[in-house]
Order: sequence, then C-alpha cells, then structure tokens
Amino acid sequence: MTDMPTLQDVYAARSHVYQYLKPTPLHHYATLSEMVGAHVYIKHENHQPVGAFKVRGGLVMASRLSEEQRKGGLFTASTGNHGQSIAYGAKVSGIKATIAVPEGANPGKVAAMRGLGAEVIFHGKDFDTAREWIMKVATDKGGTFVGPTDEPLLHGVGTYTLEILEDLPDVDVILVPVGAGSGASATSIVAKSINPKIEVIGVQSAQAPAMQLSWKSGDLVSAQMETFAEGIATRVPFENTQIIMRKYLDDFVLVDDTEIEEAIRILLEYTHNLAEGAGAAPLAAALNMKDRLRGKKVVLVMSGGNLSLERLKMILSR
Repeated sequence: MTDMPTLQDVYAARSHVYQYLKPTPLHHYATLSEMVGAHVYIKHENHQPVGAFKVRGGLVMASRLSEEQRKGGLFTASTGNHGQSIAYGAKVSGIKATIAVPEGANPGKVAAMRGLGAEVIFHGKDFDTAREWIMKVATDKGGTFVGPTDEPLLHGVGTYTLEILEDLPDVDVILVPVGAGSGASATSIVAKSINPKIEVIGVQSAQAPAMQLSWKSGDLVSAQMETFAEGIATRVPFENTQIIMRKYLDDFVLVDDTEIEEAIRILLEYTHNLAEGAGAAPLAAALNMKDRLRGKKVVLVMSGGNLSLERLKMILSR
C-alpha cells in the first residue's frame, strides 16, 4: 500500500455516491442511552437500498473503470453485503458482475445479488476460499477482480462518516464493526482528519478474531472463523486496512456471538430496526464498556440489516 486514502478522496467520491443514494438517518435513542449510560445514536446504514453500507463503495468502484475493464466485467467474492454493493454498482453502470459466495451463504443476500443482475456462483466453505478461487477466474476471463478493501471502496464508504459529523459535530466516540476493515478504515480516516479527538473503536466477533488479533499484535494473524455474523467473519486479515487501522483506530474490541444476538434482540425491540450480526456488534460492545462511554455522545454504526429469517427466529426463540 503506497498512498493511504485521504479525506479529500472521500469528498471526491461523494458526488458520485449521491447520484444514486441519499444520506442515511442518524437517530438518538433514549432507551439505548439509558442502557449504556451515554448519549447513544445509531447511523442507519441498514436503510440503504441493499440493506448495508457497502453499496457506497460499489458505486464508486464501478464509476472508475476504464472502457476495457467495463467490457471484461467485475468479479468478486462475498458473504453478501460486499457482493450486493458490487452488483448494485455494476447494474447502474451497465457492467456484468460475477460473484463467488461460500456454500451456505445467506439466502436473502444471494437472492438480492441475483435480483440486481449478478451471476452468483457457490464455491468453497468460507469467504477466503471463494475469494482465492474467483481471483483466478477473473484473470482467466480478462475481468477485474474487486477485493473487499480496494481503495475506491474505502472512498465511497467513508461518505457515511461525513454524514455523521455533519449531523453530530460534537460526537465523542464512533463504534464500527470490522470484517475486512473497509468501514473502520474509512470511518477513522474521515473522523480523525476532521477532529483527532474523536475516538474510533473497531468491533469484531470473538468467534472470528483475525483482524482484531492482527491489529493487537502488529502482524497478520489468521484465526478460526466460527461466527454466525457473516459481515464480520474474516479468517485471513487484510494488510491495507490493517495499516490504516493501526494508524488511526483508538481501540479494537471483541464481543461474543451471544452478546451480538442479544444486541439484535434489543435493537429490534427498542429501535424497531432489524440489524444483522455485524450491525448489532457495536451495541454489544457499547454495553460491555459502559464505564468508558459514560456521559459521552456515542454513534453506533448499524452497518447492515440483512439478517436471515432463520437466524432471526433462532434468536427470538431463546
């Protein structure tokens, strides 16, 4: 990674994002505030057309392709939300998208990708296996492979942090889920560039801690991946986002899958929003760090709402 994305890159991406999307709401919730002991706000990226923040990056990526790249099409791997973002960006730009997903991928997300016109191929037991395979396919077919942390994606997703700071300029802490790290990297670049005093804290599942372990150790560390929360299910860390997060993140915490499931239930009951595992992880973390957050203005990034009906039933039955 030679040049790190900048605040200026995010501002430049904004005009293209807003050709297709509107800013998402930032709402204050009194009940959550009482639970955490802080002034709690949620950034509702679950309100995006594909139900997740990543669509911002897909639009920017598709807009920057050369004519030759457009003809070859886009290829990527995804557990769902990244794939939907590429499918959405490809559709509005008139480009073919081919997406590899792991066996057992969220059926709602698969249906959404196909509904956007993408070819979806099941391959391998997890995201990393699918990613390694589709990279070869893209090369063989003369297409463009898009990784989940490619720089144009960071430029696009960073626009939601601009919206947070415009709606709540005196925010103290932003908690953001971490899978591959595009959201946390972009959030921290924007927040720290505008106000270095803002704390940005990453959150990952203890059942898939590769990115958090890598951030803590300073080395790239692979780890088991057993979480149900596919949006933060990373087995192999990504170097470019690790570099950014080591520079900008104030902290990086783990939460248990049982705590994430409880946060999903709380969010459904008190905000009437369905959060997927990744989108609920920041609340799970906030409930674990009440003393640290007490009295502060805290934004939780609800990164997506694409939870399967089967998982929701399971959570509500417990």
